[in-house]
Amino acid sequence: MFTRSDGHDATRRRILQRALLCAAALLPAMPALPALAIDKPHPAQTGASDAESNKPKFTGLAALLPADSVTHQTLTSGGKELGYTARAGTLTLRDDKGEPSARVFYVAYTLDGVAADRRPVSFFFNGGPGGGSAYLNLGAAGPTALTLPAGNPTDGANAKLGPNPDSWLAATDMVFIDAIGTGYSVPVNPDTADKTFYGTKRDARAFAKAINLWISANNRHASPHYLVGESYGGIRSIEVATALQQQQNMILNGIIMVSPALEMKLLDPGSNPLAAAMLLPSFEAARLDMQHKLTPDAVEDSYHYAFGPYLTALAAPLPTGDDARDFYGEVARRTGLDPAVITRERGMPDPQAHDVRSRNGRLFSLYDGTLSVADPFPEGIDNGDSPDPVLFGFGRAYGNAFEGYAAQTLGFRTELTYDLLDLKVNSAWDYRGEGEPVASEIPQLRKLLALNPTLRVFIANGYFDLTCTFASSRWVAEHIPVGRDRIALHVYPGGHMLYIRPASRAALARDVRAFLAP
Repeated sequence: MFTRSDGHDATRRRILQRALLCAAALLPAMPALPALAIDKPHPAQTGASDAESNKPKFTGLAALLPADSVTHQTLTSGGKELGYTARAGTLTLRDDKGEPSARVFYVAYTLDGVAADRRPVSFFFNGGPGGGSAYLNLGAAGPTALTLPAGNPTDGANAKLGPNPDSWLAATDMVFIDAIGTGYSVPVNPDTADKTFYGTKRDARAFAKAINLWISANNRHASPHYLVGESYGGIRSIEVATALQQQQNMILNGIIMVSPALEMKLLDPGSNPLAAAMLLPSFEAARLDMQHKLTPDAVEDSYHYAFGPYLTALAAPLPTGDDARDFYGEVARRTGLDPAVITRERGMPDPQAHDVRSRNGRLFSLYDGTLSVADPFPEGIDNGDSPDPVLFGFGRAYGNAFEGYAAQTLGFRTELTYDLLDLKVNSAWDYRGEGEPVASEIPQLRKLLALNPTLRVFIANGYFDLTCTFASSRWVAEHIPVGRDRIALHVYPGGHMLYIRPASRAALARDVRAFLAP
């Protein structure tokens, strides 16, 4: 998940804006949710997650995080009752002098009564950068889910928590980790956090160490290990997998990516014709869905048009005369956008632009091309200053919902506000790689697949996501020379946070269970 960043130039701002959140459209009626039984929370007693005998004394915000809390709960799903232990707590990271540098918040769900050495354990994180892990926890995989009203998926005020019949708990133990500066994860020294943690490489090192600490504290070295990342979490998963392998001596079994950003350089359609080609099929899929014409054949035709005639036309000199009319008319027909807008945008519509998103008094979401609200500025507004209904609307309900869930169900009570989306972290992010102005992930993914013949990758996308598109995942996978047969691609009806739609959430869970099965 990405959000807008105050970069140093327009191109960087366009690249770094791309996807932070989630969206959904026209949720069908929800089935009855299974029962959830909860024991009274109590403080942690064994296997403390800090894994240090000398407990540091914290000050400032870090001092407001309480001791770990453990609850024993049950979830009825698929006709079976699953007993599990939930631990909400923190891991302490230390600097090279051994001094505490951050308290990393996590929630772990471990199935009771199974052999831990053969039980997969998956480590979850979201993106942004600056987004907490509540999205994946309460949206897709955790035992409790936040459900939006079936008749109005933009109504965050009436979102409800309940048992998640599509939890991944039957297939894997789960550890949800908030990136430092998000959720309940706090740096010990906020004044130096940007230099210590807020960067592609620094962030990966911190996550790798936190994962290693949890594994050591819980004796899970022999378990199969997986990473699960959403949006920018796709980039983060590649970076963390590399850091785990090179710095923590841990070789993964697999990576699961949900609506992933795979390469920052492929996220700016305004300056990169290849990125524009990756975007076009999502525009067309949204138009087809709203016309009830979305089919696999139609999507395949759109993909081949985008990477054939469309990309060829974008790479050629600008068309003129009849050629321009025909080309822009075809793009307008496929996207459902105003031909005048397509002509003005020279065939490469910017999904962030107000004149692209605003149609007939409705403002469509960047995160789901089928989802709209009444446009607060139907008369027009600066293209980059129109609020997204997901990013700044109902998506914020996940923060309040998680605070209540953590306190009332997990027994983790703190005076801190759960920082669901920290824009300061996002604007401070350093995207540089080793000697690169922007870190490049595709070469790292190629190395991971080549060096680890066991590694498998699962990628899930929503058809209508205009931030991290399904076509970009397919294109990247098609250009991997080693291990392409170990990359599984799945596309579902929905937007960036595809699992807000109950049917897509259930399908995603079913496919993940198959992926994780021994």
